[in-house]
Amino acid sequence: MLLTFCAGNLWFLGINLGGVRTTINKHWNPKFKKLRSQKVLKIDLPDYQELNKPFNEFTREEIRSRMKERGLLPNRWWSDRPFFISSTGSVFEPYVPPEGDGKVSVITAQGAKQKLEFVEKKGKSMMALRKIRNFEEDFNYKEFVKVAQDVYIQAHEAMINKDRDKIIQFITERAYPEVVNNIGDKTIVWEFVGSLEPPAVVHLRCTDVITRENIFAQITVRFHTQQILAVYDRFGRLMHGSETIPKDVLEYVVFEKHMANKYGRWRVHDKIIPDWMPPKEPSLRTFAVDLTDDEQKVPSVQDQPPALSSASTG
Repeated sequence: MLLTFCAGNLWFLGINLGGVRTTINKHWNPKFKKLRSQKVLKIDLPDYQELNKPFNEFTREEIRSRMKERGLLPNRWWSDRPFFISSTGSVFEPYVPPEGDGKVSVITAQGAKQKLEFVEKKGKSMMALRKIRNFEEDFNYKEFVKVAQDVYIQAHEAMINKDRDKIIQFITERAYPEVVNNIGDKTIVWEFVGSLEPPAVVHLRCTDVITRENIFAQITVRFHTQQILAVYDRFGRLMHGSETIPKDVLEYVVFEKHMANKYGRWRVHDKIIPDWMPPKEPSLRTFAVDLTDDEQKVPSVQDQPPALSSASTG
């Protein structure tokens, strides 16, 4: 006998296939699939139990993983100290003054040779001048000497008054410690009498620090002037110079400016002292002398007994 079974007649076998249906969760139109998916927002519901958990109960690994999930960097117990470079530490490519400058005439052979060497070194100075004009279009080195002389005089006046706030305005951070050390425990009398020769720019150089855009400029100015200088120590004794006699002074002063700084200004950076220049007169200094034990035991003339006469008094 041929038995025909249907799905609905398998109930006696314990199999019920009558209520089975295949559900397809798929849209009948495949178009706009991406747009339909964007209508559904996946929201991460906060775990309030974890949020209410005290911070001291979290382990270091839990803190690290949670900060990593949120894209946060861990706290640093140290911090970088910010610094600002407002001046260089030395004179780059310093100017070498010709021997006998201020005494040799241009008409002589030695003077003509010095003039020729100056023309040869003028090429690099012109290149530096071009860099300076990239920041200051109206810069003119012939007019700069007036600014340099004014800065030079104001810097010396600030040193006389020992005004440290004003000194740093006209002197760079490189020269500031030397200036403060030299004026300590001293009384200075200084006066600018006049110029024997007009100040002249003899050297221009530019350099970059850390980055190519961070430009520093240095200009060497030749001053041939008459000045009055008198230095007194803390006891009021004259150490150097005179208040009445002016002296001829030949100096090569280096001025520096941070060109990349919008608020930079020209300041005294250093002085170039040539090797051929004669040494300065040593200053007279007062010292406290400590007496040794032998010197303290020597009696004075007043403490000695009077000498006996050679003639007898009998």
